[in-house]
Amino acid sequence: MNATERKPQYLDLVMVAFVVVLVCANLIGPAKAAAIDLPLLGLVTFSAGVVFIPLSYVFGDILTEVYGYDRARRVIWTGFAALLFAGVMASLVVALPPAPGWPNQGAYEIAFGNAWRVVLASMVAYFCGEFVNSAVLAKMKVWTEGRYQRTRFVVSTIAGEAVDSTLFYPLAFWNSGIMPNELVLTLMVSQFVVKSLVEIAMLPATTRIVGFLKRVEGIDHYDRDTNFNPFALKP
Repeated sequence: MNATERKPQYLDLVMVAFVVVLVCANLIGPAKAAAIDLPLLGLVTFSAGVVFIPLSYVFGDILTEVYGYDRARRVIWTGFAALLFAGVMASLVVALPPAPGWPNQGAYEIAFGNAWRVVLASMVAYFCGEFVNSAVLAKMKVWTEGRYQRTRFVVSTIAGEAVDSTLFYPLAFWNSGIMPNELVLTLMVSQFVVKSLVEIAMLPATTRIVGFLKRVEGIDHYDRDTNFNPFALKP
């Protein structure tokens, strides 16, 4: 924390929002391939989770821009622990013997039976993507002396999303039997494009939230002397 910074009031709320969006988007959405017919583009196939996953990057941008990389690092690790718990819970619930006469075990296994692989892939992709996003944004803020905020948000998100998308779909679904490998590649590319576009579309809201938090918190952190090792326990 910089010497002029005071104790944050809204950090816990931002962290909770980040973790809730992260767990829901990564556990519920990725296994479903959706398609919509768009003007000029035609039929576009994408993961259902792509609608919400960019919100985790929005919250990641807010955390890093306002509170700094060190606090963002702790929140990212909190999200990692939440994803791990969700995966363990899903696997255990699926494995529990169903009650006699309960007819939904098959549907439950289809929805959550691959959860262990999806969550492991989510954790790897999330860990790498979020730390890339946060580190790029924090370093660009120092390099630009806090200018070009929207450009920094877009560039850092593109970097993080590229890492996330490249890792997640092959790890989660390649040769999984849930979807053909050709669709895995299609979803990997479309996810990156759509999530980046969603991030750009949300820029007005992101910048307003950042401006509000900086004003009420009295915090505008610059990571000039920060240790960017994601495993570091100290700033």
